[in-house]
Amino acid sequence: MSMRRTNVYADPEDLALIKEAANRRGIPEAEIIREGIHLAAMANRVWDEPLEWPTFDGSGEPVTSAEVTSAVADGAADR
Repeated sequence: MSMRRTNVYADPEDLALIKEAANRRGIPEAEIIREGIHLAAMANRVWDEPLEWPTFDGSGEPVTSAEVTSAVADGAADR
C-alpha cells in the first residue's frame, strides 16, 4: 500500500493519549493515527447501492433464551 504524507492539527490531549497507547501497544504513534484515519474514512463512506439487510419474522418483542436455543436447534436439524 502506497502512503502519502499529510499534515493535520490535533488537540495536545489527544496526542498524549495516542502516545500512551502507542507505548502500551509497542507500536508507532503513526500506526494509531493511520488506524483512526481509516476508521473515519470508512464511517463516512457513501455506498452506490443500498445495503440488503436481512429481515426476520416475528412481532419485534424480545425472545427468551429457550426460544433462541429452540430456533438454533431447529435450524441445525434442517441441515
